[in-house]
Order: sequence, then structure tokens, then C-alpha cells
Amino acid sequence: MGGGGSVKIPIEIYEEIKVGKDDLGEWAKIHAAESALLLGEEVDSSLVARVIDEGYAPDLTDDEIEKVGRDPFLVAYAMVAPGERSVVTTEVSKPSRHRANRHLPDVCNEFDIDTYNTFEFVRKLNFSTNWRSSG
Repeated sequence: MGGGGSVKIPIEIYEEIKVGKDDLGEWAKIHAAESALLLGEEVDSSLVARVIDEGYAPDLTDDEIEKVGRDPFLVAYAMVAPGERSVVTTEVSKPSRHRANRHLPDVCNEFDIDTYNTFEFVRKLNFSTNWRSSG
């Protein structure tokens, strides 16, 4: 899916995955995986600033910025091609949350960006394996 361009991960998010000590982190360190999945563009910093200001709050403290993490980058990359790009997240909508406590689906909703959880994502791509049940 990555090699065909259907699935891409921005460098800011890919770096978070690569530092993991689990199987996903180890897999992400493989050059073939990285070259297939890495989104080959730089983020528009003005879009990141807009996501922070309008999606979270214009006056976040340093601690709040740290809590928000790299999520604004993900939204900014999706904003470059509305309707063509979406965000996959394990977070669920919690519209009552404010400022740095906002969840990614709610911030994406502010900018009309589609979000999918992992299961929706797999179904949308019609992804399957050739694995067979051994039972």
C-alpha cells in the first residue's frame, strides 16, 4: 500500500514510530519499509500554526504544546489535499475536551479532514492477508 502511494506517513510521525523498541519500531527501521511509507514532502509551517491556533488554542503553554505533540503536523499534511488525504488514529472523538486535551478526530473535524480508526482504515483499503486460520 505504501509503495503504491495509498498509505504515507509524514516524517514527524515516522520518527515517533522508529524509536519504538517493539516489533513495529524495529520494522520501521528497515529501509524498504521507510522508503515505501515515508511521505516525501515538507510540512507547511503556516498550516501547523493554523492547526494549533484554531484546532487547539492560540495561547497554548509550553506544557500544552508538548502534550499536543506532533498531531498538528499530521493535520497540516492532510490539509494540503482535502478530500484526498485522511488521518488514521486510535483516538476517539471527545468533543467536550478543550485546548491541549482535544482529540485528533475533533481537531480534524474543525478542518473537514476525514479520520479513520485502524479497523475502518483496513476496511477502506480492502486490505487482507493470505493468512489462513490453522484451526
